[in-house]
Amino acid sequence: MPFDVVLDANAVLGKVRHAFDTEAQNESKRASKLMANMYAAVEKAYPTTADPKKRDHEISVTLARILFLMFGDDTEMWQTDAFRNVIQHETRPDGSDLAHVLNELFTFLDTAKPVQVPTGFEGFKYVNGGIFDEKINLPTLGRDFRNAILDACAVDWSGISPAIFGSMFQSVRDAETRRALGEHYTSEENILKTLNPLFLDELRDELAVALARDTTQKKVNALNRLWDRLGAIRFMDPACGCGNFIIVAYRELRAIELQVMEALYDLRDKHQLSLDAKSDLKVTLDHFYGIEIDEWPARIAETAMFMMDRQSDLKLQERFGQAPERLPIQREAKILVENALQVDWSDMLPPSNDVVVAGNPPFHGHKERSPQETADLRLAWDTANTQHLDFVTGWYAKALEYFGERTRGSWAYVSTNSVCQGEGVAQLFQPILEAGWRIRFAHRPFRWTSEASGAAAVHVVIVGFDRDSSSAARLFEHADEPLVVANISPYLVDGPNVLVTPRRSVLSHALEPLRAGSTPIDWGSLMVESEDMAAVRADPVASRYLRPYLGGKELINGLDSWCLWMDDPAVEVAALRKSPILRTRLDAIARERSRSGRAATRALAATPHLFGERRQPAGAYLGIPQTFTENRDFATAARVSEDTIASIKLFTHPDPDGFLFSIVSSTMFIIWQKTIGGRLKSDPSFSSSLVWNNFPLAPLASDKRERVCAAGEGVLGARARFAGKTLAQLYNPAGMPAELKLAHQALDREVDSLFDLRVQEPSLLQRQEALFSRYLDLVLAEGPP
Repeated sequence: MPFDVVLDANAVLGKVRHAFDTEAQNESKRASKLMANMYAAVEKAYPTTADPKKRDHEISVTLARILFLMFGDDTEMWQTDAFRNVIQHETRPDGSDLAHVLNELFTFLDTAKPVQVPTGFEGFKYVNGGIFDEKINLPTLGRDFRNAILDACAVDWSGISPAIFGSMFQSVRDAETRRALGEHYTSEENILKTLNPLFLDELRDELAVALARDTTQKKVNALNRLWDRLGAIRFMDPACGCGNFIIVAYRELRAIELQVMEALYDLRDKHQLSLDAKSDLKVTLDHFYGIEIDEWPARIAETAMFMMDRQSDLKLQERFGQAPERLPIQREAKILVENALQVDWSDMLPPSNDVVVAGNPPFHGHKERSPQETADLRLAWDTANTQHLDFVTGWYAKALEYFGERTRGSWAYVSTNSVCQGEGVAQLFQPILEAGWRIRFAHRPFRWTSEASGAAAVHVVIVGFDRDSSSAARLFEHADEPLVVANISPYLVDGPNVLVTPRRSVLSHALEPLRAGSTPIDWGSLMVESEDMAAVRADPVASRYLRPYLGGKELINGLDSWCLWMDDPAVEVAALRKSPILRTRLDAIARERSRSGRAATRALAATPHLFGERRQPAGAYLGIPQTFTENRDFATAARVSEDTIASIKLFTHPDPDGFLFSIVSSTMFIIWQKTIGGRLKSDPSFSSSLVWNNFPLAPLASDKRERVCAAGEGVLGARARFAGKTLAQLYNPAGMPAELKLAHQALDREVDSLFDLRVQEPSLLQRQEALFSRYLDLVLAEGPP
C-alpha cells in the first residue's frame, strides 16, 4: 500500500488513536497479577527485622530487573528464553539457591568482559546502562518466588505495552500508599488527550504537508526538516510516576520518525538510506527526562523505556529487515528521584524552545495536603497564600520558573478541575497570562479513568500552554471534535481572559447586596439542644426568647435547631437573670468572652445576652445556604419566616417581590456558582463577594422583572404541592418531581432570555460563554476602579 494512502487512512481514523484489543487487555491483567505474586513472594522472603526502606528499594530494583529479563527473552535481545532457562535449569526446585544465582546473573550482565561465563549464562549479552550496576545481596528467596518467576516467564512479554507497566506495578502496592503520593495512573487514552494537541498532532500535520509537496525534492527537504525537528525535541515529565507519559511520547515520536524514514526510503534511491542507529535514528532515549519522588515507580519508568525502545526497534526491523543493536546500552532516559517542587529542573534539562513538559502531577486539595506538601507548594509559588490552590498547581509554578520570561516551549498537565473553578483561578492564571502564555488547548472537565485499581473517582481537566498566538486554540468537550477558537479563557470557555475576583459591591444594578446571618460567639450557651428543650420551655422567662435557628443544613434538610434570641430593646438584663437557666448561661458567656485574646470579643462580655454579631432581617426573608450539594441541578434557597433566626451559614435578603429567589433558583445562577465559586470538599460554597456580587445580570425592564418573579412563584407553587417534603428530597436528582422540573424549566426560559440565550436547551459551555460575555460587558461599562 502506498505510504500516502496509509497516512490518509490514519487521518480518517482520528490521527492514530490507540486502543488495546480484548486479548491484549486480558494479557495485561494477567501480567499485573503475576507481578503482584512476585512482589508478595519476594517481600515474604525478607526477615521481619529488615529495614523497610532498604527492603522496598531492593524489591523495586529486583523486580524491575526481572521484568527487563523476561522482556528480553521474548524480544530477541539475546537468546530466546535465556532467563527462563536459567531459572528452570540452573536453580534448585526449592529455590534455596535462587538468590545466589540471581545475584550472580545480575553481576554478569553488568560485566563488559567477564573472565569466565557461568554455566547457563551463555545466551546473554552485556547490558550496561543503569539497570544492573547496583550491587544487591538478595536474601534466601525460596520456592514461592521461583515458581512466581516461572509463571511470569510463561507470558509473552513482547506484546504487552510498557505504557501499562505503571498501573501494573502499582497494583501490587496498597491503596493507602497511592493516596499518600496522590497517584492517579493515566490511561493511554488520557495520555494521548494531552500529547496529541500539545505537539504530536502538529508533527503529524507537518508530515502530511511535507508529503503533499509538488516535487520530490521539496518533499525530501520538508521531510528532512521534520526529521531534524523530531531529533531536537526534548520531553520531560516532572511527576513521571512509572513513566506512562514519557513512554507514550517516545513511542509516538518513534512512530512518526519511522513514517518519515519510510517516506524518504520511497522517495530516495533505496541504497542511500543507512539504518545505523548511531547516524540515522534521531529520536533517542536520552532525549526523555522524568522527575519522580518515589524510587519504586522511577525504576519501572527506566526499565519500561528500554522496553519501549526495543519494541520500536522491532517495528523498524519489520519494515526494513534490520534494527539497531542496543546492547550494551549506550543511551537511556534520565529519571531523577527527587521532589520536583524542591529541585531546579534546569539542572537536569536546560530549557529551550524545543522542550515539551507534560504529565499528571498529584491531586491533593487544601484539606488533603500534608504539612510537607503545603510547604512545598508555598516554596513553588513563593508565597504562604496557597489556601485556594490545589497541590497540582505547584507544577504550574515550576513550569513558569523553568521556562522563564522568553523561552517558548510548551507544557500541559492533567489536573483536577479545581484549577479552572473557584477562588484559585485568578491566583493561578494571573502569573501565567502575565508571563505571556496562552492556553493552546484544553479538555473541559471529564470523569477520570485510570488503569490503576482503586483509582479515585474525580473530574479532571487537561490544560496545555504555549507562547505561539499565531495558531488557533482547540477546546475539547467530552469526546466531541474540538472547537477551534480564537482564545480559551482560564475558565475553559471560548472567550477573553477574564479573571473574576471578590468585590465589595454588586456588579449588577439589577441585584441588591446580601448579608450573612448572625454569629453567637457563645461557646454553645445561646444554643438550645434537644435534651434542654423541655427545661427551657418550662422556664417562664427563658421560653419567651426561644426561636428557631436556621443554617443551610437545617434549611435544606428540614432539621430543627433552636436558640435564645434576646435582641430586643425592651429586654431588661436584670429580669433575665431571674431565670436560673439564663443566669447560668449568661455568666458562662461573659466569662469566656472576657478571656478572649481579641479586644472586640472581650468588649462583648458586657452584653452576654446578645449574639456577638447580629444581622437578622426585620421581617420574612430569603435564605440562601452557604453550601450547596454538588449533584443537585439547582440551588436550594427558600423563603423563611420572620421569627426564625438566620445563622452565619445562611445568606439573607428581604426580597419582597421574590426576584432574588428567582435568580438564585435558575440554572444560570448555579452554573455561575459552580464555575467561579469556591468549594467545601466537592460541594459549591456560596460567597457573596465572589459569586453574588459578580453575577452578571444586566439591568432589565420592569415587565421582564415581573415575568421572572412570576416564574419564581411558579417554582414555589410547585414545591407547595409536596407539603412535608424537604428541599433535599424535592431536589434529589434521581427523584425530582416532574411538576417541579417543569416549573424550573419555565423559570430558566425567562432567566436565559436575560442573557440572550434563545436555544431551547443551552449546553453548559453555551451558558458559561454567555455569562462571561455579559460579565465582561458589565465590567467594561463600569470602568476602572
